[in-house]
Amino acid sequence: MDMANRILRLAPGGGFDNVSIDHADDPPAPGHGEMTVRLRASSLNFHDYGVVKGPMAPRDEARIPLSDGAGDVVAVGPGVSDFAVGDAVVSTFFPDWIDGPAIAEGFGRTPGDGIDGYARDAVTRAATAFTRIPAGWSHAEAATLTTAGVTAWRALFVNGNLKPGQTVLTLGTGGVSIFALQMAVAAGARVIATSSSDEKLARLQAMGAEAVVNYRQTPEWGDAVRELTDGRGVDHVVEVGGPGTLQQSMKAAAVGGHVSLIGVLTGINGDFPLIQALLRQQRLQAVLVGSRRDQQDLVEAMEATGIRPVVDRHFPLDELVAAFQHEESGAHFGKICIDI
Repeated sequence: MDMANRILRLAPGGGFDNVSIDHADDPPAPGHGEMTVRLRASSLNFHDYGVVKGPMAPRDEARIPLSDGAGDVVAVGPGVSDFAVGDAVVSTFFPDWIDGPAIAEGFGRTPGDGIDGYARDAVTRAATAFTRIPAGWSHAEAATLTTAGVTAWRALFVNGNLKPGQTVLTLGTGGVSIFALQMAVAAGARVIATSSSDEKLARLQAMGAEAVVNYRQTPEWGDAVRELTDGRGVDHVVEVGGPGTLQQSMKAAAVGGHVSLIGVLTGINGDFPLIQALLRQQRLQAVLVGSRRDQQDLVEAMEATGIRPVVDRHFPLDELVAAFQHEESGAHFGKICIDI
């Protein structure tokens, strides 16, 4: 194959100072059911940040980070019928979760965490660890689907069974929240969005949010959201904050409302408003991305609706730490992509 095969390695324990670029031999030729992909792009997620920054990094071994990877098939092994050389593909977050309900706990098989990820030029993996990308999309756009896109899709449609006319609350302007806004609007739902920046709130309104709340100016934003729904509350909350926002999210949700527990941006420990959940009979569902089938359905939905991801900035692979520092600043709007 004779391709330059850079590999970005994270030393055991992680940390921005422990990231280095190495060169390796070409990946092995694909065996039965496998294919080799020349990677072209990735995108950043809070999960990746946790690994590279250090708290979630493996303690006893080096790791190639990044859970998202899009590229072109350059070789296929025997038994592969879904893909051919030249096809554009994008990775899945759980390479062994093909369809149906989740059966594994945690991130033991997640690229960039339990196994090596896509911060590299090429990889040989099972063909079922990839799906096709939406027609006409760039590799960078496609790389936003693996984690953020599938998470929003599963929260709203697989678990939430979102219907036209329902109301969705999104928090902030990260990748999951913006995808959720776009998908909900396309499905005919009403969207209320929060941010601490009036400038970002204006952008969210331009994208279709019917109402917005500045959570810095309105600390009790759960009450503000209820007022915007005439006291009823929203049908769905895409909850990406964690313990620091959950109480307000549940306050904003209607009786019988659906709260998708997705992120831990505010930490992992906090008080749970049990009485509120019981009195309002709310449904709280933890969401950890989704299956390959979910991603395949999402690809078809993106093509049908014409939705395109919002990309904040591109960074080259060798500036991965700078990309994470940009993510850490909170200044981004949408996804941060890595060009490989």
